[in-house]
Amino acid sequence: MTTSSLKGRVGIVTGGARGIGAAITSLLAADGATVIVMGLAPDRARTETLRASLNGAAKNIAFREGNVAHYEICKGVVEEVRVHYGQIDFLVNNAGITADHTVRNMTVEEWQAVLAVDLSGPFFMIKAVLEHMLERNYGRIVNISSVVGHTGNFGQAYYSSAKAGLMGLTKTVALETASRGITVNAVAPGFINTDMVAAMPKAAIEAAIQKSPERRLGQPEEVARVVRFLLDDSSGYITGAVYDVNGGLYM
Repeated sequence: MTTSSLKGRVGIVTGGARGIGAAITSLLAADGATVIVMGLAPDRARTETLRASLNGAAKNIAFREGNVAHYEICKGVVEEVRVHYGQIDFLVNNAGITADHTVRNMTVEEWQAVLAVDLSGPFFMIKAVLEHMLERNYGRIVNISSVVGHTGNFGQAYYSSAKAGLMGLTKTVALETASRGITVNAVAPGFINTDMVAAMPKAAIEAAIQKSPERRLGQPEEVARVVRFLLDDSSGYITGAVYDVNGGLYM
């Protein structure tokens, strides 16, 4: 499928300085989009490192500090971007955390912390950009979910719950905005070669590889290409969908 250039488009990628987020940021910036990376303080240096690796596309990337777990912060970042650039065409909700424990051993505080970032965060960001997109009758929103939102995963009750909830949020917002030129979709990666997966026990990583028909981890760029497709102008008839990028782990 032929895609149109993203030149002139402006958007926000949360958690866009590392892992899948960095691959998304790089691809969109290289295709001409202005990408605002929203992240925590350490992500500022990561964003500069990312910019340095992109040569000509570096000018297309900017950083705004903010924790998506807080609605007022999300609102403030969105308003700053809107005023500075004049528009927000797309939002990629990629920021996420995990803290693996079984339900028996997890704390209530851990549950609340993961849900705050992984589920409330995307809701807060969507709510913050939505009025602007509705006024313009245009918008592209992509939520990064996970295969474990479909399947569950041992020791990841909070992460799985958040990612499953994100699929429901995607479909509901898609229904509410489809008549106004806004598409809302989700991408559900499997086990991708990122720092988050690398932090898992080696036995768990190997088990995930063996369960996958492709017998390998995915690469961040493979996820980024699907996000890029969903952001395209020509993808306007796709909304409320969940795209699985998992090497056949879940079908």
